[in-house]
Amino acid sequence: MADDSRLGILLLSTTAPERLGGMSRRCEELGFDEIWLAEDYFFYGGFTGAAQALAATTRVRVGIGIVSCVARHPAVTAMEIASLDRAHPGRFLPGVGHGVPAWVAQMGLTPKSPMRALTEAVTGIRALLSTSEPLTTEGEYFTFREVALFHPPAGDVPLYLGVIGAKGCELAGRIAEGNVLSVLAPTEYVTWARDLGQRGRDAAGRPGAFSVPTYVLTAVDTDRDAARAAVRASIAFYLAAVGPTPLTGAIGINDEVAELVADGYDAVVERMPEEWVDRLAISGTPAEVAARIEQYWAAGADSVVLSPQPADSVGTQLELIAAEVLPRLHR
Repeated sequence: MADDSRLGILLLSTTAPERLGGMSRRCEELGFDEIWLAEDYFFYGGFTGAAQALAATTRVRVGIGIVSCVARHPAVTAMEIASLDRAHPGRFLPGVGHGVPAWVAQMGLTPKSPMRALTEAVTGIRALLSTSEPLTTEGEYFTFREVALFHPPAGDVPLYLGVIGAKGCELAGRIAEGNVLSVLAPTEYVTWARDLGQRGRDAAGRPGAFSVPTYVLTAVDTDRDAARAAVRASIAFYLAAVGPTPLTGAIGINDEVAELVADGYDAVVERMPEEWVDRLAISGTPAEVAARIEQYWAAGADSVVLSPQPADSVGTQLELIAAEVLPRLHR
């Protein structure tokens, strides 16, 4: 399998922590390439969840998309990353971002300049993971005084950001290996975000390709209408929660999104055009789902991370995807 055609599964934050190990093991048995977890506050911990997933598996790579840069000091984040990398060399994919503003505000951690805080955090983490020399630096948000990791990582650890806007996407290329793209990302946005990341990477003189693991709301069913209804409700939930963003702007629907969101969640569910279901998610019969996954790969998503919908049928969706979709993929 080519490294630029990976298929992953997102284990939602509503998953009980004690189930993460067993579900991860089953994902590996079914043939998925990656497992991604989301540190949503205040559900399960990202690093403890990743540790369970890694310990329960032997082959798949496990990512976190993402932890907030202000929820832990970057030195502590680097320590956690190095520990997991040493225990499971080459299989851990850590992601760092701003964090959902409402959750960050609940902790009283909202920075005046989120981009500056993110940049300081990631560059600090990178420095600690890359050298055994003590780090001393004073930033606006984070201070390091003779900090060094006693147990440095076993090798090079890829770092991912989780950002949406143009400046953030280019920054990701300058300081990280990739950018974890949020649900609701249409293929047009995937291409745009990857190009910006690659531009930033090239401008910083960093070799190699830029990675964009892409979360996608997914439902597969022999009953096409049932699958579309499942993702339709989830699309409406996210649209109502975040409103217009560069994700939806990539396909020119931000004005319509704003109008629907102003009328509430029910209005989004009832009046959302069918075309939005086609472009903001993956749904339908196994053949349709396989074809849509390949469209995301073609757009530049080296890893397509499926988020099975509805959330209470993840086990059934995993089995169906493995049995009916995986054999149809050309990779």
